[in-house]
Amino acid sequence: MESVLVTCPHCHAVNRIPQVRLGDHPDCGRCHRPLFDGLPIELDDHNIDAVLARTPLPVIVDFWAAWCGPCRQMAPQFQAAAQQMKGSALFAKVDSDACPEASARHAIRSIPTMVAFQGGREVGRLSGAMPAAQIVRWVEDLTRG
Repeated sequence: MESVLVTCPHCHAVNRIPQVRLGDHPDCGRCHRPLFDGLPIELDDHNIDAVLARTPLPVIVDFWAAWCGPCRQMAPQFQAAAQQMKGSALFAKVDSDACPEASARHAIRSIPTMVAFQGGREVGRLSGAMPAAQIVRWVEDLTRG
């Protein structure tokens, strides 16, 4: 049985999960919190690389800022998309103001910007606020191929 390594978004422990169990809502072996709970996780300058590199699912990162009206407007849509795609993609948020290193490394020039990663590599990027259905379609198109 093939296993994958999954970094816990809460305590950053590395968990070995059988690939066939990824859809079974596994919990972290250290902190016992869900590895994929359907809610966007908060990433920062210190944990973004570990999560991107060690998550077998596509990781969709919303770069945003608290002062940004379109970012605040899109936040519930992003959360709804995360819930719809629970177990098939991991959704995360990076506050561009609080995390300037991560924003600079990923060449964020405007917000909101969503960047899709697979295996730590960028595979897609979209800027601007959008509804949950459009976010889900975009992620599904990226993962198909």
